[in-house]
Amino acid sequence: MNRIDRLFGVVTYIQSRKYTSLRQLAEKFDKSERTVFRDLRAISDMGLPLGFEPNKGYFITDGYFLPPVSFTNEEANALILMASLADQFTDKSIISHSKTAVEKVKAVLKGSQKEGVDHLHEQTRVLKWHHDMLDAQYLTIIQTAISSKQVLKMTYENKGLETSTREVEPVGLLFYMFDWHMIAWCWKRNDYRDFRVVRIKKLECTAKPFKKQDHINLDDYIKDLPENFSNSMT
Repeated sequence: MNRIDRLFGVVTYIQSRKYTSLRQLAEKFDKSERTVFRDLRAISDMGLPLGFEPNKGYFITDGYFLPPVSFTNEEANALILMASLADQFTDKSIISHSKTAVEKVKAVLKGSQKEGVDHLHEQTRVLKWHHDMLDAQYLTIIQTAISSKQVLKMTYENKGLETSTREVEPVGLLFYMFDWHMIAWCWKRNDYRDFRVVRIKKLECTAKPFKKQDHINLDDYIKDLPENFSNSMT
């Protein structure tokens, strides 16, 4: 990667996050912190509104927009592959968004790239497999609640086919044992629970902000999972 491409990449990476540290940039672009700092100075000298907050990191001032996004052939091909996987490993809500995202990607590609991407899309298949998730449409609601930190009201059926209604604060999504799992703080149990998304019978966002402010990090939750994941299912 030449320096011009790296500078553009640095700006894109910073803009994709609320705050970005010098260490994170150095690891991302496999450069020393001194080199990355020089890149940041160059970005600032070009007039881009680069800000910094102590103990948090760098940020791009709200309201600044990059020129229209362009994709390399490899990036476009990777997105096509992910869209193919979404068709089989997610639910209706994600599949619909995936399809519109692919159309937007194609819209900014050059003519020769479009031909290649269309051909790749036609020649890429993820074989169908039986999965109850395909008829559901809750993943988008869960994603929105996680990102906006809003409480969900849920009707859920457990392993014993018992149905209950509860309010939960979702902290993450996990895919394992060929199922999507919502990790959430359950106010009915006053503890974190692992909910299989296929067992959700009804789900709605209450628009109420989280009441609990010190949620566990998802990586820490995963460390505490037993080796036999099936024993952790609610």
